[in-house]
Amino acid sequence: MSERYEIRVAGSGGQGAILAAIIIGQAAALMEKDLNAVQTQAYGPEARGGASKAEVVLARGEIDYPKATHPDLLVSLTQKASDEYAKDTTKGGIIILDDFFVTEPPKTEAEVFILPIVSKARELGREMVTNMVALGTVARVLEVKSLMRPDSLRKAVLMNVPKGTEELNGEAFDEGYKMMKEKK
Repeated sequence: MSERYEIRVAGSGGQGAILAAIIIGQAAALMEKDLNAVQTQAYGPEARGGASKAEVVLARGEIDYPKATHPDLLVSLTQKASDEYAKDTTKGGIIILDDFFVTEPPKTEAEVFILPIVSKARELGREMVTNMVALGTVARVLEVKSLMRPDSLRKAVLMNVPKGTEELNGEAFDEGYKMMKEKK
């Protein structure tokens, strides 16, 4: 790992991008030895449907600047988010796109994965778990990069979801992980 690893999760309000980033940061800070995390977020004034992005910076040492400037990993759940943020992704980074809402992948020097994130959430019966499917894909990337164990991220998911939804959210996470594992 270089000094820092930057992650951006972006979509529209209501898709859970902010919660996803909070969970990544929490998993890093609470469950991964010697891994520091800082999480930031920005969203439009609309409660649902407006632009939303959240970022997590991971580092083995001190984090001197809390925002992602050139994310190593971008998860984009909407076309607007892809159009706006893909260009910032570092050369050789990874971009994960939802295939339902992102119809035109960006021209980029990053590795692009187009996955049925929203469709998988709908298949599980609740589009509200879109962010958990996305977190499963992130878990696989962080595992490959030797940054975080998938079980750390999964435990953080289960700590943050409403009581009674743990099974559904865990299944959504597992499906996202499996989906990304098949690709990478």
